[in-house]
Amino acid sequence: MTTVSIDVRPADPEDARALSEAHRAAWTHAYAGLIPYKALTRMVERRGEAWWRKATHGPATVLLADVGGVVAGYATVGLNRARGLPQEGEIYEIYMRPEYQGVGLGYALFHESRKLLKRLGCKGLVVWCLEDCTNSVNFFRSNGGRDMVEGMEDFDAVRLKKLGFIWP
Repeated sequence: MTTVSIDVRPADPEDARALSEAHRAAWTHAYAGLIPYKALTRMVERRGEAWWRKATHGPATVLLADVGGVVAGYATVGLNRARGLPQEGEIYEIYMRPEYQGVGLGYALFHESRKLLKRLGCKGLVVWCLEDCTNSVNFFRSNGGRDMVEGMEDFDAVRLKKLGFIWP
């Protein structure tokens, strides 16, 4: 019998390459056909290994889901950037590699992110996602989020609606 360890932990600079690979796989899967190809390619390409190495030093915290030494997904968390909202914490990103979706790892990563923000003293939480990302919308709703605010995001010549999910 083989035992596989599953851990949610803060990312280290040594995780930069694996984070870059997880980011590429997750974003390509989530946004292909939604965000224009050129814009998506630029967004993915600028987040290479060097970018992730720097990101592990803050100001946001990068958490990752480690499955037997493989970075299955990640979340970046910190203070809310939307000054007009009373929620103090924000999950900026939460993404899983496609092959690790649907098995509860995103749930574990999300709840560890919430716990971290609570330990930091943040009251309330906001998470933004594109309205047309059905999997993301369903994930946040199933985890108690209420889509209370809206905004727009520009990707080259395409404007896409985003939803802000709120937790008290």
